[in-house]
Amino acid sequence: MKVGETTKRTSSFVFKDRFSFWDWGDEMAKAYIHGYDPSEKKRLHDQANSLVELFHSDTSYSVGSRILEVGCGVGSQTITLARKSPNASFLSIDISEESISEAREVFEKCGLKNVQFLCADIFNFDIETEPFDHVFVCHVLEHLSQPEKALSILQNLIKVGGTITVIEGDHGSTYFYPDSEAAQKVIQCQVELQNRKGGNANIGRELYPLLNAVGFKNVKVSPRLVYVDSSKPGLVDGFTKNTFTAMIEGVRESSIAAGLINETTFDDGIKALYRTTELDGVFSYTFFKAIGTKR
Repeated sequence: MKVGETTKRTSSFVFKDRFSFWDWGDEMAKAYIHGYDPSEKKRLHDQANSLVELFHSDTSYSVGSRILEVGCGVGSQTITLARKSPNASFLSIDISEESISEAREVFEKCGLKNVQFLCADIFNFDIETEPFDHVFVCHVLEHLSQPEKALSILQNLIKVGGTITVIEGDHGSTYFYPDSEAAQKVIQCQVELQNRKGGNANIGRELYPLLNAVGFKNVKVSPRLVYVDSSKPGLVDGFTKNTFTAMIEGVRESSIAAGLINETTFDDGIKALYRTTELDGVFSYTFFKAIGTKR
C-alpha cells in the first residue's frame, strides 16, 4: 500500500487510509516463506476447503457482531466465516494487495455481502469505529517474530467482553506411516527456514501461554487433529497431498540454497510423504484453536 490518505465509507466502517508499512508490515511480507504465487493460493484454498469442519464446526458470531479478520489472504477462511455468520459483518485485512484483490473476486462470484476487504497493516492504520466484538486470526502468528506483541495490539481493538480466536499449526505434531528419516528432514527444513525469518512453525503448542501472557481471560485451547488414511480420500488429496506436502515441496530450492539439505535427500523426503497417501499409509497433524476473552 502506498503512503497516502483517502477516505472510504461503508455500511459499517469509516477508514482513513494512511498506511506506511513499518516494521510489522515489512516483517510479515518478508517472513511469509510460502510466497504468493498461484500454486500457494491454490494450496490455501485446498487447505481451507478440506478443514472446514475441523476449524469451524464451533465458529459462529451473533447477529450484528462486528469481526476483524487479520491476515485473510485470498479469503480462504473468510468464505466459511461469512457463510456461517451471515448476519454479522466482517472487516478482513491483509498486507498483500494481490491477495486482497483475489479475495474480492472470489466474493463477487459467491455473492456474499457481509465482508469488506482492505489492504492494510493492522499495526499502522486509523479506523474511526467502535472496538470490534471479535477478532479472528488464522495462520498469522507463526510468521511473526513477536507474536505476543501482536496479540497485545489486537487486544486493544476488541471491546471488553469480546473475544479473539486464533488458529495455528504445529509441525512438531506431524506423524506418519511408513515413517521416513528423509521425510522428517524435509519437514525440519521448513521449520528451520521459518525460524530464520523470525517465525515459528511450532507455535500451535504456545497459544495458551501467549494469550494468557497478554491478559486475555478464560483462555481455552483445543487441539484439532487431522488424521488421514485411505478411508478418507478427501483428506488424502485435500490435506496430505495438496496442503501439507505441497507446502513442503515449495521450500525445495530455498532449503537446498541454504545448505540445509541436498537435492537427493529432499526429493526422497517428498516421495516418502507421498508414500503416506497410498492404500496402507497414514498421516497425522495437529492444529490448535484458542479462544480468549478481553478483560
